[in-house]
Amino acid sequence: MIERYETQEMRRIWSEEKRFDLWLQVELAVCRAWARDGVIPQEALGEIEAKAGFDIPRIREIEAVTQHDVIAFVSSVAEKIGEAGRYVHLGLTSSDVIDTASSLQLCQAADVLLEELQSLRRSVGALASTHRLTPCAGRTHGIHAEPTTFGLKLLNHYAELGRDHARIAAATEEMRVGKISGAVGTYGNCPPHIEARVCEELGLRADPVSTQIIQRDRHAALVGALAVMGGSLERLALEIRHLQRTEVLEALEPFGKGQKGSSAMPHKKNPILCERICGMARLLRGYAGTALENIALWHERDISHSSVERILWPDAFHLGHYMLRTLKKVLDGLTVDRERMSRNLDLTHGLLFSGRVLLELIDRLGISREAAYALVQEQALRCWEEGRPLLELLREDPRLQGVRREDLEALFQMDHFTRYVGEIFSRFPELG
Repeated sequence: MIERYETQEMRRIWSEEKRFDLWLQVELAVCRAWARDGVIPQEALGEIEAKAGFDIPRIREIEAVTQHDVIAFVSSVAEKIGEAGRYVHLGLTSSDVIDTASSLQLCQAADVLLEELQSLRRSVGALASTHRLTPCAGRTHGIHAEPTTFGLKLLNHYAELGRDHARIAAATEEMRVGKISGAVGTYGNCPPHIEARVCEELGLRADPVSTQIIQRDRHAALVGALAVMGGSLERLALEIRHLQRTEVLEALEPFGKGQKGSSAMPHKKNPILCERICGMARLLRGYAGTALENIALWHERDISHSSVERILWPDAFHLGHYMLRTLKKVLDGLTVDRERMSRNLDLTHGLLFSGRVLLELIDRLGISREAAYALVQEQALRCWEEGRPLLELLREDPRLQGVRREDLEALFQMDHFTRYVGEIFSRFPELG
């Protein structure tokens, strides 16, 4: 990941030093498991645990000759230990170490991301509660539809982020597996009880059946869940981008002191953070497709997935974490213009109430839905064209002379559309 979009937490997890440290944890756990069986003498185990370490420049030096990173790592560790170093990597194949350590790395990254997702969700929930009864125009196809509340808009996103959290958490638990089953998964040189001991020590479950690798459907599910979350973040960012348009101007992302929106136009305040999130969501979707491509490998494995994952995993988690943190910054600093929302509700001179008028006319006049629709649509189109209030046009319509003035006016009240907002919010008792 380029430095611009890295986060410190993900940088630590996906660093080269962390990767080798996790490899060493797996190797030492295997040594301890063998020592319980007496295969590795206790004296040798003590020497291994006391001296085991790695030197990254030395690993690179060896790899330049061997062209194999795990062999270079094991050789570097064995050099530091001395004579007892011959027991390191006993009965293992490279993927035993790589895939078990990768599971630890992926789960650590996912746990950090889940915590950030919860933090963002709390911000969305707090803003939703604050504006639960702030009226605004609901829109479909980008066009005013019926009234809603800004809080209800945000509550919808709050619920979606909850599903994202559950989805990623489930995929993470599915990813908490290790494998120490050898070259093709038959435990030819390392019995199943060694795998069980190692996985228990590392806080993993043993993969019930593996080949030389842990199968990549697990990894694809986790990356796919990240991509779905990216879509959720994009949807919320896209909403804010629209609301910040000059013609709408109902909500604006933070604009700091000294910030500049354009090199040519000093007046500009652009939704750059939300646009950045939308762009990054595209990358996450691309990574999900790539993770799916990694599922089908030749026979018990090939290594076509390996080069991909060295880029895909750290980049996907950096992106997801950065997006969450950036969107939280947007929500925590969001400017909400209630007055503008109110003015925009009046922009179409009452057209947002046409659906309620339609239903009321069917009930009161006893006419067909088609006839009532034609009547209301006729006056609604005049409202569009002439800029006159829909209520005024309906009052003048001779076909509605039998409807009392106050009954017509009652159809244009906002509280009709907000009367169940409290009930919807009650489905999320944690918001109070």
